[in-house]
Amino acid sequence: METRSELHEPILGSLHESTEHYEVKSELEKVLTDTQLPYFKRLRIASWIELKLLFPLAGPAVFVYMINNFMSQSTRVFAGHLGNLELAAASLGNGGIQLFAYGLMLGMGSAVETLCGQAYGAHRNEMLGIYLQRAIVVLTLTAIPMTVIYLLSKPALLLLGEPKKVASAAAVFVYGLIPQIFAYAVNFPIQKFLQAQSIVYPSAIISAATLGVHLLVTWVALFKPGMGLVGASLALSLSWWIIVVAQFVYIVKSDRCKETWTGFSLQAFSGLWPFVKLSAGSAVMLCLETWYSQILILIAGLLDNPEIALDSLAVCLSINGLMFMVSVGFNAAASVRVSNELGAGNPKSAEFSVFIVNLVSFIIAVIEAAVVLALRHLISYAFTSGETVADAVAELSPFLGITLILNGIQPVLSGVAVGCGWQAFVAYVNVGCYYVVGIPLGFLLGFKFDLGAKGIWCGMIGGTLMQTMILLWVTIRTNWNEEVEKARMRLNCWENNEPQEAKI
Repeated sequence: METRSELHEPILGSLHESTEHYEVKSELEKVLTDTQLPYFKRLRIASWIELKLLFPLAGPAVFVYMINNFMSQSTRVFAGHLGNLELAAASLGNGGIQLFAYGLMLGMGSAVETLCGQAYGAHRNEMLGIYLQRAIVVLTLTAIPMTVIYLLSKPALLLLGEPKKVASAAAVFVYGLIPQIFAYAVNFPIQKFLQAQSIVYPSAIISAATLGVHLLVTWVALFKPGMGLVGASLALSLSWWIIVVAQFVYIVKSDRCKETWTGFSLQAFSGLWPFVKLSAGSAVMLCLETWYSQILILIAGLLDNPEIALDSLAVCLSINGLMFMVSVGFNAAASVRVSNELGAGNPKSAEFSVFIVNLVSFIIAVIEAAVVLALRHLISYAFTSGETVADAVAELSPFLGITLILNGIQPVLSGVAVGCGWQAFVAYVNVGCYYVVGIPLGFLLGFKFDLGAKGIWCGMIGGTLMQTMILLWVTIRTNWNEEVEKARMRLNCWENNEPQEAKI
């Protein structure tokens, strides 16, 4: 295709699979720019091409994130069989401290999505391995101060007002998760490295196989040697390292990665500061979203009748969290598709990908919301048998439905932002929408107007709606030809390690 060949010379000797992928994307751009075709026929053909690219990306990505989530949840379930104290400790360690590290590392790893996705689209394949190694260096250095935070978890939890017995047990659990931090530092860059090349099925297979190993190892660690909580958390850490090693072996041995992984290089230690800045923007963007619902839960604990409010919110947020994994999968797919097309010099394909992935994710979200509303009087019984909680959950279900619909758009738009390299901008938007608008609004409606949990949830919806509208407005007004040029300049700067790369 002319536009692509003007911007980037194809690499000779490409793998057959990579060449085939290139031809499909070229076909999409040709269809979208072919004014000889009738408009609706052009739209139909382009939609079919894009859907064939989208679902093989989004489906396995959703599966991987759900498996990762289930590993943590299963550890919590196993801990619950040891006793109520152990369940509380595992929940606190997983839902508080570990979630903080997960969000931070996953967010920082998103920088790899931007750079590797655009480099792969531009056929600068050799740079993907450099970006991967650079990300691992930066995230591993970040894991060191995170380790200190884990070691200080007991005094931190006591400072937050947790009972001494619970804080002590939670700290023991968290100590066993320290190896997991370093697994995160390697896993997320590898995961994004593979996703940028549309290699997602191996990660899904590895995650599924590891889940089976994790359940067995956790059971043995808990009940056979009697290692208790630390055994459960060490088993979780081990499972993450199994995923890391298996994925790395795949990268080294697979023919699909032989052009993008050419071995270890000292270039990984150059240009670290610009990479830190891009990673920090990604981390702040994701962490602000992750902490948002956690802060609202803390606010709910201050209500007059906190037990029912917390139980109903916990049930609804658990359902929302599970459905959110679907949105996260489409977030990853959106990031890969947009970054690949921008790197390839295909502005119309990038724009069309944004439209299709948002439309598909929105339709799925509407179906999820409809199912939740239809089952609003029953869904709480999956978590508790209390009728009072069931009634409270039924009252919150319309708000949950609205949140699910918004989650069909907002995470996808965040994925588009990652694909374009807008992480720092989205971080500022998140601060304003979530922490200047959403949380104060929830506090005001929940306490001043005595709306309780419904008021707090309305505040969450208000912040999310505002963020979604801003991102939607910015995306609609995007000049995709300019984004292609920015991607080309970004890759030139990063590849040459020029000082201008800090301006990304």
